[in-house]
Amino acid sequence: MQSLTVAPHPTTLHRTTRLLRAVPHTPLPICPTSPWTPPSPLCSPLKLPRVPSRSLRSASPGASNLTVRASGDGDGSGSGASSSTRRSAARRSRQYSSSVQEASGGRRGGRSGGASNGGVEVDTELIGIGAMLLAVGAGIWGVSRFLARGGIGSSADSDEEGEGSGGRRDSSSSAGDDKEKQKKWRQQSMAKVRELAQQLRSFKTVDLSGKSLGDEGFKYLAESLAFNNSVESVDFSNNGIGPEGVKALTEALATNAYLKTLNLSGNMIGDEGAKVLAGIMEQNRGVQTLQLSSNGIGDEGMRALADMLKKNEAMVCLEMNNNGIEYEGCAALADALASTKSLRSLHLNGNYAGTLGASALAKGLQENKSLRELHFNGNGVGDEGARVLASGLLAHKGKLVTIDLSNNSMGSKGAAHIAEVIKKSRSLQWLNLYMNDFGDKGAERIADALKRNKSIATIDLGGNNIHAEGIAAICDALKENSTITTLELGYNPIGPDGAKALADTVKFHGNVETLRLGWCKIGVKGAEYMADALKYNNTINTLDLRANALGDEGAAILALSLRVVNEQLSSLDLGFNEIRDKGAYALAEALKANGEAAVETLNLSSNYITKYGQVALSEAKDLVSEMNDGKEVNIYW
Repeated sequence: MQSLTVAPHPTTLHRTTRLLRAVPHTPLPICPTSPWTPPSPLCSPLKLPRVPSRSLRSASPGASNLTVRASGDGDGSGSGASSSTRRSAARRSRQYSSSVQEASGGRRGGRSGGASNGGVEVDTELIGIGAMLLAVGAGIWGVSRFLARGGIGSSADSDEEGEGSGGRRDSSSSAGDDKEKQKKWRQQSMAKVRELAQQLRSFKTVDLSGKSLGDEGFKYLAESLAFNNSVESVDFSNNGIGPEGVKALTEALATNAYLKTLNLSGNMIGDEGAKVLAGIMEQNRGVQTLQLSSNGIGDEGMRALADMLKKNEAMVCLEMNNNGIEYEGCAALADALASTKSLRSLHLNGNYAGTLGASALAKGLQENKSLRELHFNGNGVGDEGARVLASGLLAHKGKLVTIDLSNNSMGSKGAAHIAEVIKKSRSLQWLNLYMNDFGDKGAERIADALKRNKSIATIDLGGNNIHAEGIAAICDALKENSTITTLELGYNPIGPDGAKALADTVKFHGNVETLRLGWCKIGVKGAEYMADALKYNNTINTLDLRANALGDEGAAILALSLRVVNEQLSSLDLGFNEIRDKGAYALAEALKANGEAAVETLNLSSNYITKYGQVALSEAKDLVSEMNDGKEVNIYW
């Protein structure tokens, strides 16, 4: 079917535009960007040259010929209008036809001429009148829509214009709403910050960790520390504080002599913030404990803090765990250790010291007299680092009480060097050697040193790949050592044989109060050995047997021992042991039978106890409380 695109007559378009412009400030451009513009050829701008041609042939492929001829040209026919009027209309139609031809590409293959076979004649005067009516109708429709919306300045009109101009009005409105929300949020935030500031002025110990203060909030609170004579310890950890926030402490701490503990761990102060803080602390004489763990501080920041330690005579504890301190930072710190007289506790866990860093730190320890605690785990020192560090510890002129060298990739050779420190130390009370790789040979070296040591009360040898052979050596040491009260052997595959050796020892020897054997693969047989030991032992108050595949059978065996009067055992941990309701029933009956001496804490978490077993345990708990003057038993499942 032949289609014909109709565009407005230029005179009609001009008059319509003038009509629309007659309305003051009318935002109705005839443009495709306006959302209310009707989808018609009105939106297609056309150049309208004067072309004398009176006919138009369609150039569309496969279309029939189309001839546009001025009606009544020379034959005197018409619609009753005068001849001059018809001639004027015909002239305008010819101009209009030319514009249609140019817009539709009709000149690409057509030629002027009369109607041909199959041609269709169209009265151009009617086309002109129709186009005029279409244009006038569009104009009246637009004006009426404008007036219906309330004219200029109406909210509806503003919304439509915003949509038509790419959402500028909506964006402006949205931006305004966002500003209001931000203003409200800021007011609420400041109210909360003022509340926190009041806490700083009212309490001695204030925990403000994890409040998302940022630099801006921290600056405001820092002002509350100035001339503050109430707060002694404040925790600002995990608040997104950066170097700019730290600068706010300059004036606050310059006038504060009461604050003793400042915790800024878990922020983002970096080397720059560490430098600023070091400058502040050089003059401050109040802060004794400075905690800067997990702050992205490297060697540069550590150097600044080390220089501060040389001048500050009040600093007692410095925590720098989980930063990026390597050899140069350790060397600077070692230089400070040689001169400081106040530092008692140094925490460098989880850094990157390595063997070289350990060697540098050892030199500082040789000249130091004040240090009492050294926390140096997770630095990958290895066997060689253990050797040089042990030499520094042996030459230390002070009295070290606590040493943490866990998770440092030390093997049996490293254990031999640490054993020398154990033998000669007269002040060491707490030693952590967890998660190295001593093996049985290393365990034998440590055990031999423990026979001579009479000061260590807590030792952690967990996760060192120690088997029954190594445990046998440790048991021999326990028979001669009565000072060890806490023994951690978890994560060692000692098996049932190792459990038997330990059980036979703690029955009548040693003074162990806390024994931890979690993840040791002792099984049901090992539980039987430990249950037998509990019948005779009168020192153990905490027993950890987690994850040893005890099952219901192992739980029932232990329950038999719990029935026997044992006033010492107060905490039993049986988590991760695949215990089900049957084992829970056995334990519940043991609690009922020995209510007066029942354990205070029973951990059965991560087992397979259903609501039936839970009810049995709850009833046992209530009965013990009722029959023993309100004695409380805490059961976890």
